[in-house]
Amino acid sequence: MRFSALSSGAQILPHCGPTNTRLQAHLGLIVPSEARIRCETKQRGWKTGKFIIFDDSFEHELQFDGASSSSLRLILLIDLWHPEVESRQRLTPKDD
Repeated sequence: MRFSALSSGAQILPHCGPTNTRLQAHLGLIVPSEARIRCETKQRGWKTGKFIIFDDSFEHELQFDGASSSSLRLILLIDLWHPEVESRQRLTPKDD
């Protein structure tokens, strides 16, 4: 579990997570409407107090187009076990 901050005008280029044994849960804490995430072909924005959950082994990118704004996008990022991973296969998830 960790916090993730993204400044206005910033972008995290397309990338894939290291494994498909986890899902990522993003809890919106401070979420300006210009901050967006794209996972595969679906693009969406965060909502304060709501989760976005996705398999980060698929290509995804983040973009915050609020270049004229001095705001910040802040989320709580939580790694979860993929529900198809059996209990006996689970080890402690590693951070990237």
